[in-house]
Order: sequence, then structure tokens, then C-alpha cells
Amino acid sequence: MGVYLPCIQNIFGVILFLRMTWMVGIGGVFGSFIIVFMCCSTTMLTAISMSAIATNGVVPAGGSYYMISRSLGPEFGGAVGICFYLGTTFAGAMYILGCIEILLIYIIPQAAIFKIEGLEGPEAELALLNNMRVYGTLVLSLMALVVFVGVKYVNKLALLFLACVILSILAVYAGVIKTAIDPPVFPVCLLGNRTLVSKGYDICAKVIEIDNETITTKLWRSFCDSEYLNATCDEYFTNNNITEIQGIPGVTSGILAENLFGNYLEKGMILEKRGLSSDVDPDSPTTSSNRYVLADITSFFTLLVGIYFPSVTGIMAGSNRSGDLRDAQKSIPIGTIAAITTTSTVYMSCVVLFGACIEGVVLRDKFGEGVNGNLVIGTLAWPSPWVIVFGSFFSTCGAGLQSLTGAPRLLQAISRDGIIPFLRVFGHGKANGEPTWALLLTACICEIGIIIASLDLVAPILSMFFLMCYMFVNLACALQTLLRTPNWRPRFKFYHWALSFLGMSLCLSLMFICSWYYAIIAMGIATCIYKYIEFCGAEKEWGDGIRGISLSAARFALMRLEEGPPHTKNWRPQILVLVSVDSEQNVEQPRLISLTNQLKAGKGLTIVGTSVQGTFLDNYTEAQRADQSLRKLMETEKVKGFSQVVISSNLRDGTSHLIQVGGLGGLKHNTVMVSWPRNWKQPEYHHQFRNFIEVVRETTVASLALLVPKNISSYPSNGERFTEGHIDVWWIVHDGGMLMLLPFLLRQHKVWRKCKMRIFTVAQMDDNSIQMKKDLITFLYHLRIDAAVEVVEMHDGDISAYTYEKTLVMEQRSQILKQMHLTKNEMEREVQLIHTKNASTPTSPTSPTSPAGPAGGAATWTDNKGAGKGPTLLSANPEPGRDHFNMKNQTDLRRMHTAMRLNEVITKKSKEAKLVLLNMPGPPKNRMGNENYMEFLEVLTEGLNRVLLVRGGGREVITIYS
Repeated sequence: MGVYLPCIQNIFGVILFLRMTWMVGIGGVFGSFIIVFMCCSTTMLTAISMSAIATNGVVPAGGSYYMISRSLGPEFGGAVGICFYLGTTFAGAMYILGCIEILLIYIIPQAAIFKIEGLEGPEAELALLNNMRVYGTLVLSLMALVVFVGVKYVNKLALLFLACVILSILAVYAGVIKTAIDPPVFPVCLLGNRTLVSKGYDICAKVIEIDNETITTKLWRSFCDSEYLNATCDEYFTNNNITEIQGIPGVTSGILAENLFGNYLEKGMILEKRGLSSDVDPDSPTTSSNRYVLADITSFFTLLVGIYFPSVTGIMAGSNRSGDLRDAQKSIPIGTIAAITTTSTVYMSCVVLFGACIEGVVLRDKFGEGVNGNLVIGTLAWPSPWVIVFGSFFSTCGAGLQSLTGAPRLLQAISRDGIIPFLRVFGHGKANGEPTWALLLTACICEIGIIIASLDLVAPILSMFFLMCYMFVNLACALQTLLRTPNWRPRFKFYHWALSFLGMSLCLSLMFICSWYYAIIAMGIATCIYKYIEFCGAEKEWGDGIRGISLSAARFALMRLEEGPPHTKNWRPQILVLVSVDSEQNVEQPRLISLTNQLKAGKGLTIVGTSVQGTFLDNYTEAQRADQSLRKLMETEKVKGFSQVVISSNLRDGTSHLIQVGGLGGLKHNTVMVSWPRNWKQPEYHHQFRNFIEVVRETTVASLALLVPKNISSYPSNGERFTEGHIDVWWIVHDGGMLMLLPFLLRQHKVWRKCKMRIFTVAQMDDNSIQMKKDLITFLYHLRIDAAVEVVEMHDGDISAYTYEKTLVMEQRSQILKQMHLTKNEMEREVQLIHTKNASTPTSPTSPTSPAGPAGGAATWTDNKGAGKGPTLLSANPEPGRDHFNMKNQTDLRRMHTAMRLNEVITKKSKEAKLVLLNMPGPPKNRMGNENYMEFLEVLTEGLNRVLLVRGGGREVITIYS
């Protein structure tokens, strides 16, 4: 009662009675059998998948929607739920249209408001559609009222309607048996091989003999200009004979052979009997075409699929009532699969029996115009055609009421889940829980189908929505099976992922077979709903399968990333942002996060980390609060990434732990961003700058790049826009091209998009600055970076020539070697040679005797981490034993002098720049030099508004090669 009968009632419907005979006539027994078999297989496979999902845990009300949303997540659930809802609603429209078609064509044709009599062609078609619209709207209002007044009446009537359907089908089988014994007399009149409309004649003959007198018939008068024998008649009428054939020759007549293959017709073509000769002049136009039975639409295989598919839908009728079943897990699989088996058997046998019993021209006669306006399937039924007419009329009414009852409940279930905010109003209903608003919306959508008015046009629309729903049911089952989630333990054991995939593929194929443009529209609707739910942030977490896929995919991707360091082409800053929080656990430098967003343009990895002082046991709640405030800030600044909070006995260690353990596997940070300690000179803030320098040292040891924005509070927020201005790069040392890459990345963001990039490099008086500029322009051209280049000359050996040499030497060498086409081994030897040569030349700053060494400039921008790493980093530390930031007096003064001179040059050129990027020198080895180091950086950047100090990670991050 709960599953089998409702499914049968929903599956046997309007299409079986109104279109099945026509489909067999047009598509042939073979073609129709293939269509029926394909559609029934699809629903059977879907039912198997559905049974597995339905028996995996308790299914409350909401049936199919509930099953899909809980196994594929709220986004898919919402999209499929809405598709299923639209499908059910349009099904309501289709049943109502079927009901009106039976009423106006077969029961009381005189009730038509727009008279069809005497009209022909497009006018007759339009009149019929208008009648459908008017009556359809009336019936829809009536049905909606019945559903509104009380569903209990619908459920009481359901059994009566079901009885009508079963009786009608039995009557058809009885009729088939009767044709074997005693075929009924159902004459069809043909002129030549063309079928004549039964309204156009009283006797199937041109003339009749009465008392030896030849009298013309009504048929003669409709083809000739007068009733006399010498009248001028239609040429085809004169040349061809009238024959009368049996419309229903019976099962034993062998007519099946004639009906085996398809006979597709263009719109307006005359129904012709195969195998009968007819004398027709190909040049003469067809006249009096309204006397013949014509094809009302152009038919083709895929159209038949679209029209037929709705007659196998309705398999969810049982699962939709899951809330009311005593034992849903037992009833749904058995009831649904039994119902599909029963209905598929009936459909398949009907295809064969119709083809074996009924004459082809009668089958192709959609509205029974050649058989006295009878319902074609009714002509076969025993004892009377009226059994079928009334049976099908009541069955369509019942199915329509069922649709109008089921659809609002489904919408109410979706609304109550709250995943689609604007539908929330439809969750409310009457005091007894009846969905009033949902019913109103359903009736409005149903009206769209009724305005379309043609059963053949509405059927493919609902096929789409149902197929979409079935496709997702199969997908859900296949995913759960393949992912082997621990929670997947269905009681129904006869399922397999391959069957689900086959079902899914069939659904997808059928969608495009039925109508590719409807398929694309339906997918578009589903995608929009999916995206809308995703955009509104589906807060619901149902432990769905898609999350399982994400986990598996993430694991797979992480394992792949482990295989090696990324290639230079794929390098992008994966940033660990170190922020500090106040006593209220609020972030102190929110603009750091804005800058991160501007650098990332939403891509790559971002980890925002902070440390909380204390112990894990005592301070866990504080850490949670800090984590919340980090996430909130990241959300406001639209930074996609992760937050990480570490609890440590002191902040110094906390930061160190973050640098060490941030990230997972191959998804680790390669760049650290930390804010410049503001009031480092005041004694109470001394710990801050010591921590800062430790961070610089740790990033150096770990070969991580370091970004230090100074005056972070004056940096732009994400909402600001620079309409003009420059980003200036002061390129003192080449340390992997990081300085070039950063402005390029910043300019991807709308804040910096309008800024121009300028690159300054420093030369001494005796350097060839014109050549330097040329080289640098060529280099940038190869890097595909647009920037203005300027070479700044400085006196007094303030900055040694080595800075320029170090800047360009790497890429120049690559170029030279490329031109020389050296083999790989030779290349390595060559690189080694150049490296040793550079390291030993007396003018090189690497040699302790070099005049540039003590002068300060070179020694300042040192880097002692890369000596062993080949030519990427030419180490510029004069002596490993001596520490430059600790040489008192003269050296310190020299160093400060250098900083001041450089600062003068930079402020002169870049005072107005929106951002200045500078190489950051390495930290002192000895901790005694910390203050001097800070002082040096302070002097270097004095008077500049926004400065970003950059220290490369010791590897090339930018390349000229494609």
C-alpha cells in the first residue's frame, strides 16, 4: 500500500493511453521496444541505487531530496531537490493537459469554447491549444482547491483512480485476446493509399447503387465541385480507388511484420498505408488535404524518447512517502523494484501487442481521426472503448492530484532545511503543517506548463528534470560505494558502483537524446542553484560524500606535491604571515592581512599565524579566541587560507615553532611576512626587535624568503585604489629575482593595478652605466616585465661595483651559455669555473684584501648562506670569522655613512613612490650587533612612507625561459 501501488499509479499514466499506440506506429515495434527498454533500464538501475541509499539509515519525510542532500551535500541536494520539484510540478501540468485532451477530443468535443469544426491546418491547431489553456487553467484551479481543502480526500480518491488504471490495462489485454478469436469490425477508409478522415464520409465509396441508379456519396461531394457524376473532381480522387481495410486485423493476422520498422513523418504529411499502390502525379499539388489524416508534428527517434520517458517516471512515489512508512528500509527497495518490474513488463508487452493487433495507419493516427474519433487504444479494448476513455480520464486526474500534493511537500522540505534563503517563506504552512505557500507557487509553475498547452512539448521538459534527479541518485550511490565511507552500510545488498555508473551514463545520454537544448537549460538551472547555495554559504553539514571526495583528492594532491621542490616557473609566494594579538586576542596589524591579499590575488597558500603566551592547558580558550579573530579578519580581508595559533611559554619560541611546523607535506610556506617592530628604540619594546632579528636569522637558516613591510599602518586597504603612482624597486643585490616578482604580483590586484613599475640599480662612477642600463632593459624584456629602468651613479665608493655584477651576472651567464649551446656537463663545469674566478679576483668583495670590503658598502649587503649552493648566490662575506656589524668605530661609521648616502639617493628619487622595495641585508652573526643592524635599516629607510624590505630565499624564483 505504501510503495508498490503508489509507484504503479504514478508510473502508468497519460502517455500509455494517449501516445503509446502512436509511438509504436511512428517508431515501429523495434524502435519503440528499444526506447521502452532503454527508459525502463534507466529507472531500474536508478531504483537499485535509490534502494541502497534509502536503506543506509533512517529516511525521514522528503524522500529522494533527503537522500541526495544527505549523501551529496547541501549544494547538490538543493540543486537536485529543486530539479525534482520542477519535474513533479511539470508532471502535474502534463497530467492535466492529458486529462483535457481526453475530455475535449474523446468525451465531449462539443464543450470546446474555441470551435474546431470547419477549421484546418494551423487555425485548427491554435483553437485546440487555446481550449487546452482555458480548460487546463480551470482544472488546475479546481485541483489546487481540492489539495488545499484536504489531502485526506486525495489519498482516499487515490485507490479509486488506481482501480481505474488497472481496469483499463486489463481491458486492453482482454481486447488483445478477443482479437485472436474474433477480430472486431473497425473499418478504415483509404483513397489510394491515403487515410481519410472519418468525419468526411458516411459510406466508404465514391458512388452507390440505389434502385439501379448511381448516386454520389458525401465523400464524392467533398472531393468534387458538384454532386453530379460529370462534376470536375480532384485529380488524385479520380485516379485512385477507394478501399476499406480492417483497422484491427488481430494478433493472428501477421500485421506485426508490417509494423516492425519505423515510419517517421514530417508535419502535414498524409498517413499512407505501406504496400498499397497509389497513382499520384508528383508535379500536381495536393488539394483537399483536410480530407486526409495528417501528421500533426514532425517526428524523429529522439522526440519519441522525450515524449515517452515521463511514462516511466514516478519511481520515487514510494520513497517520497518515506516518513509515513512503517518500515521504510524494507518497503522502499522491494516495493519500488517490484513496481518497475511490473510496469516495464506491461509496457514492453504493449509495444509488441499493439504492433501485432492494429493496422499501421491506425497506430500513426494520433487523435483517432480515421476511426470515428475514437481513442486508438480504446478501439482495441474489450468490452467497450469507453472503459479506456473513462479509465484514462480518471487516472490522469488522480496522477495530477498526486503531483500537486507531492510537489509542495518537497518544496516545503527544501525550504525548511534553510539552504536556499529566498525559499524560506515556502516552509510555512497551515496550522496542521499543510504547505499553503508552496502549493501556491506550485500552481503558478504548473500554469506555465498549461500555457505551453501541448502534451508533446511539456513531456520533454519534465523528462529533463527527472533524468537530472535520477542521474544524481546514481552518482550519490556510486560515490558512496567507491569512497567506502565507514558510514556506508546499506541493508540492501544487490547494488554495485558499476551499475550506478551505468545508470548515470544512461540518464546523461537520455537527456541529450531527448533534447540537447533543454538538457543544457536544465543543467544551467541546476548549476545556478548549486552556485547560489555555495555562495550563500551552506552552513549545513550532513557528512556528505562530496566532502569525502575532497578529502581523498586533497590527500592525493598532497602526496604528489611531496615529490620534489616546485620548478621556478611554478614558484609563487606561499606566505606565512606572523601577526601579534593584544590582550583581547585581536590582531594588532590588520593591514598585514590586506597586503597578503594584494600579493596573493586569492591564489596560493596563506597561513596567518600568531602565538599566545602560556601553557596549553591554561590558555587553550584564549588560543581559540585568537583563532576566531584571525579567521574573522581573514574573511573580512577576503584572504583564502588557514589560521594557526601556537601556545608557548614565550612569544619568541612560539614564532619559531610557527616557522618550523607551518603547512603540511608539500604545502609549506616558502615566504615569511612579519611587520617591522615600530618603537624598537624604547627600552620596554627591546624584546620585540630581538624577536624580529631572530625571525630574520631563522628564515635565513631555513632558506625562506622574508618580507618586512615598514609603516604597515599606512599601507592601503583592499578597498582603496591608486589611480596613478609608482612602485619603485631598488635592486642592490640579485637574490633570486624576488624583488622583480613582487611588484608584478601586486599589480595583479586592483589596488595597485594603475601603478607603474620603476627599477633602480646603483653604479659607481667608473662603471659603464649606459651599458648597465641596456643590459638591465634586455633582462627585463626577457622576463616579460614592464618597467622603467634607471641607473643611479654614486661617488666615493659608497656602493661597490660588485652589487651590479651580482645583479646581472647570473642571467648573463645563462644567456652566454645558451648561445654557446654547451652540453649540460660542460655547462656545469663552466659555471664552476666562473664561480671560482669570481671568488678569487682581487677586486671581488669576497676577498678580504679588496678595497671595497672595509669600505662598508659591500659588507653591508651580505649573505653567507649560499657559498655552497653554486652560482645563484655569490657570497659576499669578507671573512666567516669576523662579524661586520660588530666592528666598532670606523667600520660602523662607514656603514652608517653608506646607509645615509643610499637613503639620500632613494628619498631623492622615490619620495613620491606609492611603495619602495629594497633588498634587506643579512642579520649580524653576533647578537651584540643587533642594535647597529636595526639602526642601519632605520637610517636606510628614513623619510620613506611605505617600504617593503625583501630578502630572497636563496633560490631563483623568476625565469626568462618559457
